[in-house]
Amino acid sequence: MDYLVKFNAHLNKALLFFSGISVLALTGIAAGNMFLRIVYRPISGSYELVGFFGAVATGFALGYTQIRKDHIIVTMFTDKLPKKVSKALDGLNYTVNTIFFAIISWETLKWGIKIGRSGEVSETLKMIYHPFVYCLAIGFAALAFSLLVDLIRLLKREVPA
Repeated sequence: MDYLVKFNAHLNKALLFFSGISVLALTGIAAGNMFLRIVYRPISGSYELVGFFGAVATGFALGYTQIRKDHIIVTMFTDKLPKKVSKALDGLNYTVNTIFFAIISWETLKWGIKIGRSGEVSETLKMIYHPFVYCLAIGFAALAFSLLVDLIRLLKREVPA
């Protein structure tokens, strides 16, 4: 079990690193576009690029956010429930979300393969964009894996970190 937790942490830290690079890229493009709009002309396709890098940044940060429990949780009702019921609901939540995000990852991967095979390109820059879709699929898979690790830890009565 300890191996799964460590692997999950290392995987998601690596993805978080690339998420940070994507944030830097999209920030640089947006700032450069604003500056060039004033002094010369805007960067063609900047809106597309910011969208692509934003998708990568978000997708790659999902698993790490789950590990740290940095997402929003509304516990207004579950705080009043007995501990056993709360744990059962947590288990149900982890199970349903693991399955859901595994399916989302799979369907996103299939979509990326489909647009890659068809040769579809972006509207403005006419560049291939299926690698960005693959990045999203990887991000959703990392989230599903993080949720699965949390479920296993809950079932083994370990406190998810």
